[in-house]
Amino acid sequence: MAELQFWLKTADEKEWLQLPVNPEQVSVRSSYGYEDVQVTQLGEYTIIGEPSLKEYSFGSFFPRDYHPGYCEYENLPPPWEAVERIELWMATRKPIRLDITGTAIKGLTTIRSFQYSERAGNPGDVYYELELKAYKSVEFREVETSGSGKAMVIAEEKRPELRTPPASYIVVPGDTLWKIAQRTLGNGDRWREVYTANQAAIGKDPNRLIPGQKLVIPA
Repeated sequence: MAELQFWLKTADEKEWLQLPVNPEQVSVRSSYGYEDVQVTQLGEYTIIGEPSLKEYSFGSFFPRDYHPGYCEYENLPPPWEAVERIELWMATRKPIRLDITGTAIKGLTTIRSFQYSERAGNPGDVYYELELKAYKSVEFREVETSGSGKAMVIAEEKRPELRTPPASYIVVPGDTLWKIAQRTLGNGDRWREVYTANQAAIGKDPNRLIPGQKLVIPA
């Protein structure tokens, strides 16, 4: 299984798409808000503001046919179906999860731009460019006014994480070890632990999972 995988998923992770050909590079843009102020007799000063949300951009293609030299897996989605899926996700106006395994790039984003085209000499392949921006949800906190007129923020008590991983998992069609680790352990990057615990049953190729197969989930 490749260490570097590019995944696009809905926020609830009920729908997903692994990019069949890894982009050659990912550009990350990180910036702060700055304001330059002219002060009489003192000159220009810069006020450093809050950090802006990170922006990600990369490009690759959806191949028509599988090629072991550059494809990440064999059961490729038809190129135009993959394009349609991303278009539908954009149309929902909801954030999409970007997960690049083996990196710190993971979390909710919004798709800001999606361009695609076919090229002469490569019939059936669809080339694309994606631009995404990190998404931060707005959280409202209740404010109480005391008798003195001062506002007090009421902090919500957070419940401790009580979920424990299951002892076993039954493979379903479309499963990968990364996906299983994400579901059961809460971290897809722990797929190697799942593979190690089940290597005798899975075999030498971690990509070959059989639906109905029972896997042991490490604690």
